[in-house]
Amino acid sequence: MAKLKVTWVKSGIGYSKDQKATLQSLGFHRLNQSVTREDSLSLRGMIQKVRHLVRVEEAN
Repeated sequence: MAKLKVTWVKSGIGYSKDQKATLQSLGFHRLNQSVTREDSLSLRGMIQKVRHLVRVEEAN
């Protein structure tokens, strides 16, 4: 199955609580952190919600 590398590039300050919670559920703890996750519809939905705060790449 494909993997996605998601990097948190912009602060969640000033955005709604549900967007901050989405960042936390993606597994982020600090800015500029990257996480690798299995590609799925639920992951794509979370990324879509915070697309202005993260950068997404295909992981090897």
